[in-house]
Amino acid sequence: MVSENPIGSLFTTIDNKIATVTFAHPSSNSFPRELLDRLTTEFNNLSADPAVSVIVIQSEGSGAFCAGASFDELLAVSDEEAGTQFFSGFAHLINAMRSCSKLIVGRIHGKAVGGGVGITSACDYALATKNASIKLSELAIGIGPFVIEPVVSKKIGKTAMAEMTLAAHEWKTTDWAVAKGLYANTFETITELDAAIADFTGKLSGYNPEALLEMKKVFWEGTQHWDTLLIERATISGKLVLSDFTRKALSQFKK
Repeated sequence: MVSENPIGSLFTTIDNKIATVTFAHPSSNSFPRELLDRLTTEFNNLSADPAVSVIVIQSEGSGAFCAGASFDELLAVSDEEAGTQFFSGFAHLINAMRSCSKLIVGRIHGKAVGGGVGITSACDYALATKNASIKLSELAIGIGPFVIEPVVSKKIGKTAMAEMTLAAHEWKTTDWAVAKGLYANTFETITELDAAIADFTGKLSGYNPEALLEMKKVFWEGTQHWDTLLIERATISGKLVLSDFTRKALSQFKK
């Protein structure tokens, strides 16, 4: 399955019950709203596909895994409704990942910022390279990681989430991410990462799919209210993105 256009690309391959979903965007694999929607739809489709047992999520290139939200679209937000609409894209994506009937394995080959950390946290299992440091920079631009907070806190704990959020200019190392439970393991090279991903997903795909589904349900117990919670959080971000502080900060970042 292939989905491409000038604001990003998305394609999926399926081999031996393993679906590999690859997204890309020229701005460090960031997400405009349309690409978020397409990825959300892809997870929903794969969830219902009986030919798939495991999903791998990855991005293109050897640079960043994901730079989060598109700065161009953030700057284009002109009212609260549009702001809520944009941030709800991440809400819908995270909810699609947690409610997906298939286990999701993250291949995190490079740095992840903001929404990229949220996507990584929404994976059921993530492997990374040593270069895949992480940062939540939202406070530095006048907003906050409100939409992704529930999933990041679920993965690494509220205290670690607070540490990342308040140290908005600080990159956390992959060793830190492993210690907090975001990554299961890290590797020196992308080649080693790919070999580990292939080995791990090959084993997973051979397990009883009914058992995998029931374990997925266990992993995400108590999150059903996120359907409304994450949209409520999107409303907070949608208001803050219109503040003078945020407009000036985004303009500086663009420079």
